[in-house]
Amino acid sequence: MEEPIVRWVVCGFIFWTAAFLALRKALPARSFDFCNRLVSTAHACAAVSLATLSVEDWTRPISPLGVPSSSWQMMALAVTLSYLVYDSFCCLFDEKIHISNLVHHAVGVVGIAASLYYNMCGTEMVTAMWLTEFSSPFLHLRQLLKELGYKDTDLNRAADVLFAVSFSLARMGCGPYLTTVTLTANYPLVIKVTALGLQLVSAFWFVKIVRMMRFKVVKNGSTKVAVD
Repeated sequence: MEEPIVRWVVCGFIFWTAAFLALRKALPARSFDFCNRLVSTAHACAAVSLATLSVEDWTRPISPLGVPSSSWQMMALAVTLSYLVYDSFCCLFDEKIHISNLVHHAVGVVGIAASLYYNMCGTEMVTAMWLTEFSSPFLHLRQLLKELGYKDTDLNRAADVLFAVSFSLARMGCGPYLTTVTLTANYPLVIKVTALGLQLVSAFWFVKIVRMMRFKVVKNGSTKVAVD
């Protein structure tokens, strides 16, 4: 991994950590999770923006494949790698440790680090980053609204639907194609394993999301019947 990339990762880790600590001090009444989700939302917006800016040809946005990473792609990946390292530490200090999040972070860290080390599959990795982060703001918005007192409101239900739709389209609609492209390319085994691992984690969360939406639909229907 080149020295400028290492600096990006180190500086990024310091930045995300400082942002979290500043939010904890500025919002003492809010929870650890609330402040961390604000940082996560900021990263998701930054990651999607950087991934979008790295597209060289909008007539073929997922191209070129199988070529060395561009400087824009490496910078975008370094920023996300720094965030994943930061958030992995945050997960360890939260009240409840979510194993699925730790697995997701571990897969992401290994995959991005391998891509930066080998200087390859930048397009595939940045596209995967765009797909995985596209639904993140809606994911965090759901929980932020709950802590702000908007649980079981139309606004919170709208956030649920936006998250479920964006996650399903990105990770289960486009994700399998991108995974197949990565698995069939001439890439190191570690990159192929992490690509498959990320898709499996997405499938696991997709099942949980379907169950959540079914529960909310049944719950909402029962509430309307009771009111009527």
